[in-house]
Amino acid sequence: MLENYKLLISYDGSRYLGWERQPGIDRTIQGKIEAVLSRMLLAEGKLQQPVDLIGAGRTDAGVHARGMCANVFLDSKRSEGEIRAYLNRYLPDDISVDALSICGKRFHARYHAIGKLYRYSCYFGEKKPVFERKYLLILPEMPDVERMRLAAEALIGEKDYRSFCGNPRMKKSTLRRIDRIEILERKGCIRFYFHGNGFLQHQIRIMVGTLLEIGLGKREPGDMERILLAKDRSQAGYTAEAGGLCLMRVEY
Repeated sequence: MLENYKLLISYDGSRYLGWERQPGIDRTIQGKIEAVLSRMLLAEGKLQQPVDLIGAGRTDAGVHARGMCANVFLDSKRSEGEIRAYLNRYLPDDISVDALSICGKRFHARYHAIGKLYRYSCYFGEKKPVFERKYLLILPEMPDVERMRLAAEALIGEKDYRSFCGNPRMKKSTLRRIDRIEILERKGCIRFYFHGNGFLQHQIRIMVGTLLEIGLGKREPGDMERILLAKDRSQAGYTAEAGGLCLMRVEY
């Protein structure tokens, strides 16, 4: 019987070209999972049509996830536990299905999401973070955290974030809502947490790049309001590297 399955997925995005499948390219998270599910259904003689895994969002190349949510319709004779075990057996070691369960037929991982939490991690210090380097932006000097916190206040609320959109051909609305931004520092590691109802392409990485420029004295905290009002990508800061970004949680 055809059932709708909800998946909770973690992945190290370092060697992938993002979440979304791309024609002729097998280095995507969605593509890898769909390929294993197709293999499973083919072995059962149940592959009637292409598997379509729906993710809560589309992380970019090099971005990681600890809590990506997805759903997929499958007609399989296997139990939920057996499907999850099959996936984790045949998926690469840098992709894990942490949970899998049957959900309501109408559940849609993308359209039903009401909130997302992202974390961006940076590091400054004398000791090189050899084992964590793929998940951190290495900074040339320590930024002023209080300046960044002050500037971040202007980003909170429902606003037009066009200045922080990495897609210059964006035709749809660039209005989004950010409920909370936290900037924490401990032993040279700075972590930015962004919670909102959704984010534009590269939005968090551009906001982080802009905040770091403010923290390093290249801009003033008061510039953030002007950047928002400009609705012009060229007015914002640089796009921080993908490796520091991680999707932590999707809320429903």
